[in-house]
Amino acid sequence: MQISDVRAVITGGASGLGLAVARHIVEGGGQVVLLDVNAEKGEASAADLGSSTRFLRTDVTSEDGVRASIAAAAEHLGGLNTAISCAGILGAGRVLGKEGPMPLSQFETTVRVNLIGSFNVAKAAAERMQHNDAGEDGERGVIIQTASIAAFEGQIGQAAYSASKGGVVGMTLPMAREFARIGIRVMTVAPGVFHTPMVDGMPPAVYDSLCAQVPFPSRLGRADEFADTCGFILQNRYLNGGVIRVDGAIRLAPK
Repeated sequence: MQISDVRAVITGGASGLGLAVARHIVEGGGQVVLLDVNAEKGEASAADLGSSTRFLRTDVTSEDGVRASIAAAAEHLGGLNTAISCAGILGAGRVLGKEGPMPLSQFETTVRVNLIGSFNVAKAAAERMQHNDAGEDGERGVIIQTASIAAFEGQIGQAAYSASKGGVVGMTLPMAREFARIGIRVMTVAPGVFHTPMVDGMPPAVYDSLCAQVPFPSRLGRADEFADTCGFILQNRYLNGGVIRVDGAIRLAPK
């Protein structure tokens, strides 16, 4: 699929990695609809990206809401062939913290947004994309999910987050195998430590220490590097059912 042919919904598209992917697609001639819970940021980001972009306030954990947003996006775009899930929360906390065990609601919320939200978007998008005309190799669409290297080397305090991202990794291949019959590819990107708005407030010493942990290049990842990876997946039809780590060779320590 050429970037200029992309008609995409991007969750978490109002900022960070999702916005970077949207910008990459728009600059390549494609069209996007941003899905996010932050209406103020979403509207501003859509306006900044130009007339080919629209924002729809969407909670990825709502089955009816996601289905309605994808239908509205497909109507606006004149079709839908790409769904990219970047929405997520950290859900940090020890299983046994200083104030007692982690509330089950905290674990549940993290899994609901990161894992169930990704599944919710994937199934709603696939339901619509299966009716697209087949392109080269019979391709009808692409689904890209966002995991994390914490899915493989979760740190202390990341039990909920790692479980949710590990679930995203785990469902990639089964969905790709199932959707092969309808020509929809499924891939997952597992980013390492990236420079996002969450690190802007870090003390310089903490930031420098974080950068030093990355073997090469010794810095945090840039959002455009994540976006480039998504662009590569979209254009390479032989990428299917796998997980790509984008992490500068870092392997997370226990804490």
